[in-house]
Amino acid sequence: MSNEIDFDEILSKYRSDPFDYVDVCATHTGTVTFKVVEGDDVQAPSGEWLQIPGTALYEINRERNPKLIAAQTNGVVSTVRTELEGRFVEAGERLITIKHPLKKKEIIENILKEVLYLFRAPERAKYFFALDVQSRIEKKGARAVTVDQGEEVLTMSLMKRDTPIYYSGERGVIHSVYFKPGVSVSQGEPLLGVCAPEKLPLIQKIITRVKADWDSE
Repeated sequence: MSNEIDFDEILSKYRSDPFDYVDVCATHTGTVTFKVVEGDDVQAPSGEWLQIPGTALYEINRERNPKLIAAQTNGVVSTVRTELEGRFVEAGERLITIKHPLKKKEIIENILKEVLYLFRAPERAKYFFALDVQSRIEKKGARAVTVDQGEEVLTMSLMKRDTPIYYSGERGVIHSVYFKPGVSVSQGEPLLGVCAPEKLPLIQKIITRVKADWDSE
């Protein structure tokens, strides 16, 4: 198969380093006070409705309006930019890195993102499936829906204006959906993972192989 990939190389990479390194950046401009140090365990939000906030990571103070920022993922703090303690930072400045242990499902998702064609958000906005695509998904399920170059697949909702988004990429089935309707997605983040029909057996092989390898531990 021309698009065969080296499973052993990919799997050995995750075996030797089964972690994601999640950068936590300043949510807006302000003065930073850290609440964690390197080596601290941190927890993601928990509870049935995620009503219990995650571990406090840092406080950012803008115009005497302090805001506490909590972890959105569990793991161990691997980096804290202590040189920024008490300093004014710009929005988007990297402050902390969390080493997050990957679950089997996350490893599969990460590998799929290397193999699928990722259709990304053109702007930070809320996204919804176009009505025609939504009705096809409701009837058959996303993985039975094929999208073509130039087809209207999504609606982008920004500043109370809806804009049609046309698919640009290889023809294929919608294998993975990375957004939730009505929840903001940052610019450049993947919205859809599309799989060319001939690659479907390859995708299934990846999933089966990861499940088998990680179950054997």
